[in-house]
Amino acid sequence: MRHDPESVGFVETQQVRLFTRDEPLTLASGRTLGPVDVAYETYGRLNADRSNAVMICHALTGDAHAAGWHVGAKGPGWWDNLIGPGKPLDTERFFVVCANLIGGCRGSTGPSSIDPATGKAYGLSFPLLAIADFVEVHRALVRHLGIGRLLAVVGGSMGGMQALEWSLSYPDEVAHAVIIASSSRLTAQNIAFSAVARRAIMDDPHFLGGDYEAAGVSPNVGLSIARMMAHITYLSEDAFTEKFGRSPQNGERTPGFGIDFAVESYLDHQAETFLERFDALSYLYLTRVMDYFDPFTDHALPRLERPVRYLVVSFDTDWRFSTSHSRRIVRHLEGARYPVTFREIKSPWGHDSFLLVIDDYHATLRAWFDRALEVGT
Repeated sequence: MRHDPESVGFVETQQVRLFTRDEPLTLASGRTLGPVDVAYETYGRLNADRSNAVMICHALTGDAHAAGWHVGAKGPGWWDNLIGPGKPLDTERFFVVCANLIGGCRGSTGPSSIDPATGKAYGLSFPLLAIADFVEVHRALVRHLGIGRLLAVVGGSMGGMQALEWSLSYPDEVAHAVIIASSSRLTAQNIAFSAVARRAIMDDPHFLGGDYEAAGVSPNVGLSIARMMAHITYLSEDAFTEKFGRSPQNGERTPGFGIDFAVESYLDHQAETFLERFDALSYLYLTRVMDYFDPFTDHALPRLERPVRYLVVSFDTDWRFSTSHSRRIVRHLEGARYPVTFREIKSPWGHDSFLLVIDDYHATLRAWFDRALEVGT
């Protein structure tokens, strides 16, 4: 891969301490948290006037590794098809930053981190978080990198919530915002999906009130069920039909209560691989953050002399965050006279479309980023 002209090549995740016990992060809830470590990666080079920086905000189970390859990795970063030389986010022109969320389990401080006050993992004593807290931490990272104003902040799904929050709370720090397959307020159905996932985890006999790490166990059954159910919502019915239909596993039908169909094997595989990289407590905390996100209730949108320029993208078969979610965002932004471009992209793949190579989608992003670079910060 190091010779692939469209890859950023091999990359290394970095870690920085942005807040300490003496100078902690003040959360939206009023509680404090410190120390706070953050894992991040960068791609491309910051230009002389520091005006080409783009912040990538990851979705629920993402991490800092958005592009390129790690030594020993099974595959490239989760948005590798978007980031790299000649790709829509061309690293020959843009300086791209992606950081792992606090509350996560991929290098940033979260509930599985050690609480310095006890010497044990935080567990359920870790404070509840808000999208605004993610933004505050990533603002601190941007300052650490010497960047005064971002050319753009970009995110899909929960990442789009972060991009929206950042642009509304700190419009002087962001020139452009790209919000993809996202929502400004979850529906009751979306909250219900997450509630069932959390219940599966917390009712696992190995959850132990969140103290499973000290006991040397993990609520793997509950976390597997949570992942399987969530993954069903990430694909459209057409996608499941095209990929699996009613095909039997191993080419034959043997009725029973095991894995009889190919789709069951697929979900089982998704659950198994998820256990290798994600923590149950992080799943609880991060899903709960989305439930309470409601920025247009929390923010009055003032008329701005230099408002953020927005691109809002949805996919026609995404039923988890349907186009109606994106239209709601657009209505609020247009109501405040903010410049908004909206695109609904045709795709058979449902919510996961934002991670895939779809010609109209990538062409839209390429044109938008080209224009953002022309307009500048």
